[in-house]
Amino acid sequence: MHLDPFMPQMVSIIFIVLALGFVLKLIHQPHVVAYLIVGIIIGPWGIALVNDTENIDRLGAAGVVFLLFFVGMETDAKKLVENWKLAIFGTLFQIILSVGFVWMLGLYFQWSIERVILIGFVISLSSTAIVIKLLQDTNTLDSKVGQGALGILLAQDLAIIPMLIIIGLYKTDAVESVHIGRQVFGSIIAAALLAFIIVKKVVHIPLSKWLQNDHELQLFAALGICFGLSMLTAWFELSTALGAFLGGMLIGAAKETQWVHHSLHPLKVLFVALFFISVGMMLDVDFLIANWLQVFSLVFAALVTNTFINAGILKISNFSWKESVYTGALLSQIGEFSFVLAAVGSQANIINQHGYQLAICVISLSLLISPMWILINKKLIGYEHQES
Repeated sequence: MHLDPFMPQMVSIIFIVLALGFVLKLIHQPHVVAYLIVGIIIGPWGIALVNDTENIDRLGAAGVVFLLFFVGMETDAKKLVENWKLAIFGTLFQIILSVGFVWMLGLYFQWSIERVILIGFVISLSSTAIVIKLLQDTNTLDSKVGQGALGILLAQDLAIIPMLIIIGLYKTDAVESVHIGRQVFGSIIAAALLAFIIVKKVVHIPLSKWLQNDHELQLFAALGICFGLSMLTAWFELSTALGAFLGGMLIGAAKETQWVHHSLHPLKVLFVALFFISVGMMLDVDFLIANWLQVFSLVFAALVTNTFINAGILKISNFSWKESVYTGALLSQIGEFSFVLAAVGSQANIINQHGYQLAICVISLSLLISPMWILINKKLIGYEHQES
């Protein structure tokens, strides 16, 4: 029998995840940290167990889609709408204050205005995947803090569109109006679907009765809804996560969450793990060692700044100071969509290759450190989740 060369790699990854998972569980750290560390260990800048980062990235992207699909199923549409002011204005102020902070920093380092805007955008986005995974693990997604954080995260996902347009203006090629038109039209359709789900008390999915006792067809029907809407939003050049979230809300409104959850949950666990492993694999360890002081300084500055900017915004709303600081800590890391902004900024020559690698290291480390940062802040302020 010929042994597939990927088999030893897969078995090694499984046992490394298990070993690290057990160790981190003993010190009360979430599985997310284990996945990120595994990515660093097995990646091209670690022991180089896996060098095919492109395929891992693709599988990992499916993890974000699954994660947001499940969140959509568990989200109360009316609660989400109730927080629209916090989501929209909170996100807007977060972006403005982040750009303002970077502008003051840029005055000292003599950065160009386009670099200030790019870095401000990069640090203003939080990680949807990290925050939602932590909220789910602590059963607080449906809490006031959880719903407030979710609303802001979804608003940030939509904010990526104007951010990319603004950064695109600094490219040598002009921004094509067809892309802007497609994104605007897609946003209108997404808003219309959300409004439909909110207005309709119960949504009926065609052929749902035929699927109740057929587990194989249930799996493919659930995958079709999840990835079908993700592909649709991607065609409109919006976030695939947004389409998955709307698909989950559609399933939730149809009261079909039980069989969908049962069919897809194991796949969700696997692909979400692959997403975080892929993020860990992006970290260039050699570059990190050579520039450790600069990287760690920027990571610490980003975590502190984002925590207090978000906490201040939330305190203005009807959050207590403990809820504000805890939610601010939850939203403190730099998000996965910031990788996209950094890549676009590099293509537009706003940052050079050194700046791009620095951005990758800072984003990756902020994702890795944030669970511990959140736990430290939670302990310091004595925050305890109150059942609603």
